[in-house]
Amino acid sequence: MTSHDVVAIVRRCLGTKKVGHCGTLDPLATGLLIVVVGRGTKIQDLLMSEDKEYVGTMQLGVTTDSQDADGKVVETKPVPEFPPEALETAFSKFHGDFYQMPPMVSAIKKEGVPLYKLARQGKTVEREPRFVHVYAHEITGVRSPEVDFRVVCSKGFYVRTYAFDIGNELGCGAHLKALRRTKSGKFTLAHSVTVEELKTQPREEILQKLLTLPMVSRMRGA
Repeated sequence: MTSHDVVAIVRRCLGTKKVGHCGTLDPLATGLLIVVVGRGTKIQDLLMSEDKEYVGTMQLGVTTDSQDADGKVVETKPVPEFPPEALETAFSKFHGDFYQMPPMVSAIKKEGVPLYKLARQGKTVEREPRFVHVYAHEITGVRSPEVDFRVVCSKGFYVRTYAFDIGNELGCGAHLKALRRTKSGKFTLAHSVTVEELKTQPREEILQKLLTLPMVSRMRGA
């Protein structure tokens, strides 16, 4: 399921065409997707610009062409038994401000063409590094060759590139195996509506769960 698929489901549920989302989730990913309806679309860019929190799992020793589990394996390497401090050192290299190279399999456009379409044609083009920020990170579990983590990051951050870069830092490579967005700005999973609810609950019940613009403004402390 793509983020656009979710927007289509909301349109059918609420019977309105004016629906947008705030920050694409890769098909691999689960979790929070902010959806804006009607006049809410006017603050779409504002909500998209806020920080995000993710929990994920990276698999060491396997590199893919998309940097995640949906891609083709391009290299495998043995994974040593890394001591906790070695893993933490690698993660710490990607904390605070730094530049991140967007992956070829992404929606960024080159001369009007999304990079993922060029990647499907077997093409690799020059990309501009993006200035990003990691506010917090945490290694939450290690089951070699898998490492569970949490990261709080800025807009435009690619978590699969984060996994790829950490794998390179460790010298064995890595790809993103699983990802879940748990927070976007002040929005969390706690008060979210599931896709199944959107498909099965009456329109009136879903409408009652919508946040009004004044409510969102108070949430954000504006």
